[in-house]
Amino acid sequence: MKKLMLGNEAIARGAYEAGVRVASSYPGTPSTEITEFIAKYDEIYAEWAPNEKVAVEVASGAAIAGARSLSAMKHVGVNVAADPLFTMSYIGVNAGLVLCVADDPGMHSSQNEQDSRNYAIAAKVPMLEPADSAECRDFVKEAYAISEKFDTPVMIRLTTRVAHSQSEVELFPREDVPVRDYQKDASKNVMVPANARPRHIVVEKRMEALSEFGESSALNRVEMQDTKIGIITAGIAYQYAREAFPDASFLKLGMVNPLPKNLIADFVSKVDVCYVIEELDPVLERQIRAMGLSVRGKDELTLLGEYSASLLREKIAGEKAAETYSVDEEIPVRPPVMCPGCSHRGVFYVLNKLKIAASGDIGCYSLGCAKPLDSIDTIICMGASISGLHGMEKARGREFAQKSVAVLGDSTFLHSGVTGLMDMVYNKGTSTVIILDNSITGMTGHQDNPSTGFTIKGEPTRQVDLEKLCLALGVDLVTVADPFDVDNFEKVLREHLATEAPSVIIAQRPCALLKKAGYTGCCTITDACKNCKMCMKLGCPAISMTENGPVIDDTLCNGCGLCVNVCKFGAIVQK
Repeated sequence: MKKLMLGNEAIARGAYEAGVRVASSYPGTPSTEITEFIAKYDEIYAEWAPNEKVAVEVASGAAIAGARSLSAMKHVGVNVAADPLFTMSYIGVNAGLVLCVADDPGMHSSQNEQDSRNYAIAAKVPMLEPADSAECRDFVKEAYAISEKFDTPVMIRLTTRVAHSQSEVELFPREDVPVRDYQKDASKNVMVPANARPRHIVVEKRMEALSEFGESSALNRVEMQDTKIGIITAGIAYQYAREAFPDASFLKLGMVNPLPKNLIADFVSKVDVCYVIEELDPVLERQIRAMGLSVRGKDELTLLGEYSASLLREKIAGEKAAETYSVDEEIPVRPPVMCPGCSHRGVFYVLNKLKIAASGDIGCYSLGCAKPLDSIDTIICMGASISGLHGMEKARGREFAQKSVAVLGDSTFLHSGVTGLMDMVYNKGTSTVIILDNSITGMTGHQDNPSTGFTIKGEPTRQVDLEKLCLALGVDLVTVADPFDVDNFEKVLREHLATEAPSVIIAQRPCALLKKAGYTGCCTITDACKNCKMCMKLGCPAISMTENGPVIDDTLCNGCGLCVNVCKFGAIVQK
């Protein structure tokens, strides 16, 4: 049986067919669907962990205990998971352990373009890189075979285009892989220095063996055609290069770490000119040049963003790009905006009104940086809003803390904000933290988290009480407030900013896209409008300005009522 599958769905299918028993991940575009699809298989225990570090630790524990396991994350998630990843490279596995990481060239939904292949090299673990959905399924199954044969975690690298594009995948039945026996072995599994030193020797010998394995593995494929141009490539770049130069000779690398040196040298010797085509960093090119081989690559191609067939033809063959046409009319930009009825809009409206600086975080509320709300000053990484604000206060003093807040979501707070708040309390900070509790992990597509009360499979579970958690960390002033009651929210915020102690406001209102938000009907502007334009300061996409004043588009409005609360003249009514 064959089926069209997303690359992420094919990864999940590969895990199912490979007999995986445990999967633990944290959602992050473009990797999220891997674990969502895995959760559909009853034979696999699947969970959303609070963050990627915990997820890899759970998967590692399962592998040590004898069950094939998997963890998936986006590229910046590897930063969080690096600690257990590097040590698991030394420990190795009992049953297979696979980490799927999805890079995001072009930064469609990310704060940077880091290349995860660098992590595989640094951690000294093998990395496979599929080029389509069929290879996604196949490479996962091969990854488990490699993991158990060479006693190592294996990384699989995806990019946005592979993760989110579809191609044909043949389906096979699940392999019945029994849980392996667990045996106590401190010399292998306890990484104190005395044990780690001999394990490092094992790791280096393992990398040599893996390189030798790659010389004859079907993962690395030579496609000899016209020898005037040879191309060494991997992943989605192979698809672009194949389209751009269909007659060229190719060395398609399925294992991008470690590299098969003899295979590469032999291929280079058979072509007149050899190009290394890879998105982002010159990871392959650097290593191939270090082998003493003459290749061309980033001197003609960019380090930035995604490639395409037309870009490769233009840069390598000198072909002009297809003719395009421009329009004389000025076209308005269409920046991403928070949804109509977004539960975060009331918070940013108040922050903007009071001219409060905001240390921001990763989530859909990052859009609070856009005009007219213009309410986010900094965004670094998950959880950095709190610890970053604490650093700002220590640098600039109490006066700064009275005019600034940290803003982050409920899922982000549980991911890595808890420790930042703990640091603020412990080290006598006095700043105010606003937790935007919209009852879901919003930006990645409505995944549950420990504060929602449900697991990835929709099963009811214990729900983390954010208010009690903050109190337990030593915060004495914790207030739950509805961000749409803007007058009261402003009052609460002023009280918190004036308090010379750390404080937390939990801005609690469900995401507008959840059924429990309960929005119905729509709002309309009446003749009582004074054209004061206060409603325009909300940045709601349903409200626009015309020659006759503001109007509300009833095809966009969901009747949330925030604009009703903002209008001081009672000119906006719900219907």
